[in-house]
Amino acid sequence: MNGADVIDVARDGLWVIIMVAGPIMLIALVVGLVVSLFQALTQIQEMTLTFVPKIIAIFFSLLIFLPYMGDTLGEFMQRLADRIVGLV
Repeated sequence: MNGADVIDVARDGLWVIIMVAGPIMLIALVVGLVVSLFQALTQIQEMTLTFVPKIIAIFFSLLIFLPYMGDTLGEFMQRLADRIVGLV
């Protein structure tokens, strides 16, 4: 395995991280912006108001995106295993 292969595996790994974590992070961002806008408009500065909706949204988005995340990670592992087998 040369340097180009290592860079290729690292690039693929970073792309998989973005694909797996991206939807959850975007949902948390949108919910956080909505809650912040609500707090700014109503001048309610309750700390639990920022955390509870995000936790609930992340939980439900994990339930929705978990099959996609598992498939993406499984395909990445399969590609890594194929590379390892190809080296021998």
